[in-house]
Amino acid sequence: MTAAPPAPEIDYDALNARFEQADPREIVRWAVETFGEGLSVGASFGGASGMAILHMVAQLKPDVHVFVLDTDYLFEETHENMRQSIPALGLQNVNVYKSKLTHEEQAAQYGSALWMRDPDLCCELRKIEPNRRALEGKTAWVSGLRRDQSEGRRDTPIVAWNQKFGVVKLNPLANWDEKQTWAYIAANKIPYNVMLDQGYASIGCYNCTLPGVQGRAGRWAGFDKEECGLHT
Repeated sequence: MTAAPPAPEIDYDALNARFEQADPREIVRWAVETFGEGLSVGASFGGASGMAILHMVAQLKPDVHVFVLDTDYLFEETHENMRQSIPALGLQNVNVYKSKLTHEEQAAQYGSALWMRDPDLCCELRKIEPNRRALEGKTAWVSGLRRDQSEGRRDTPIVAWNQKFGVVKLNPLANWDEKQTWAYIAANKIPYNVMLDQGYASIGCYNCTLPGVQGRAGRWAGFDKEECGLHT
């Protein structure tokens, strides 16, 4: 495991107050200048806000460490968006992380269709554990969370210490809404997942995602669950 670059002393309350009304690009610039090679960007190539974040970071640091969690259950449209977006955005350091278990090994160990019986465990195996590996040796993690995406994300801070993964977590788009996000994508001609034009509001694994349902409610239908666990 590579040693993480030393984290700077951070006054989170002061930074959140400073950034609350700031343009997300100012926050991203601060992150790039502050964390340098210790910075990592999580990319799903599903949601609009994640694409906006990738564009903002790539403008300043095209070789930033970008990680993608391939659960083996991603839509083909998500893979296609990734194939198109990497060269379009000029990203130079995109890394794919998978579960240590193949689909077949997971079925043999936990039973078939685990996501239908214990979606939390399925997310742990296919997203959370790979996310830990993706952030090994990193100091800060940038995500595309917005407060308007769900009730559970309403209080998302712009900068916070993330105890689960042991890094500083940055959410530069926290104070943006959907309209601002799409305006940025349109203005900068940023590629995005075509499923967002086909009635999908939130795109994850094909076995746990429904079209036509607003916000995070289209995920894990039938369960009291709106998060995979990465951001909680």
